[in-house]
Amino acid sequence: MRLLGANLRKLLRRPASWVTLLLLIALLALIYFALIAAARTATDPQAALGARLFVTFPRAYELVLTLILGIGGLLAVTYGAAIGGSEWGWGTLKAAVAVFVILGLALAFLIGVVGAAIGALVLGAGLDGMTDRDGLLGLPELFGRAGLALSMNAAFGYAVATVARSQLAGIAVGVGLFFAEGIAGLFLPDVFQWFPFSASSAVTAANGDAAIGGGGASAIVTQLDPNTAIIAVVVWLVVALGVTAVFTERAEIGG
Repeated sequence: MRLLGANLRKLLRRPASWVTLLLLIALLALIYFALIAAARTATDPQAALGARLFVTFPRAYELVLTLILGIGGLLAVTYGAAIGGSEWGWGTLKAAVAVFVILGLALAFLIGVVGAAIGALVLGAGLDGMTDRDGLLGLPELFGRAGLALSMNAAFGYAVATVARSQLAGIAVGVGLFFAEGIAGLFLPDVFQWFPFSASSAVTAANGDAAIGGGGASAIVTQLDPNTAIIAVVVWLVVALGVTAVFTERAEIGG
């Protein structure tokens, strides 16, 4: 626990930690601003209804997490790569990265809920659904799914940077893989829905809804169901941890 605490304090002093978090919050706020504006000005009733859905509780809870996964997936990859490319001790530091990612998720979720509530008031959707019993009881599971998905993305970026043994190379390769998967998924969605970033974006999507921004693209039609996506995410997390462990051990032995 002392090592974990020390590594958490180390991450708090890293500019990458705060830049990543602030960028996530800024993008989330921008999206909600755009959604509210679209709902107020849209001439297409279906478009307006779709925008209002993001500020209608209790569904808004799930959609806040879906938005965070969409825009935060890439940020988690780059954050993991930034840390992994400059640090070789993967044990407690790896756990500290996961803890920091989950704390960032919690803060972004709270801000997203506030944004959705403001949108609900502006659009006259009401806030009665915020206290919906079923919606509140389902939050811990949804949050756990989102936390696991973002931790996997960060672990993937960490593993890439560890293999590359370079911070910049790790970030470049991680970002490249993220967008490459998204583009390839447009042509072979049945195959690439199993890949790490597409799977991570599907863990909170109910009833087969397409996730926003999954795998670097928002047009993926075919998507894993949430429970299957969780299994795929766990598999990719184990793969990322295994690769990190193997290459870290080789680096220590080989110098």
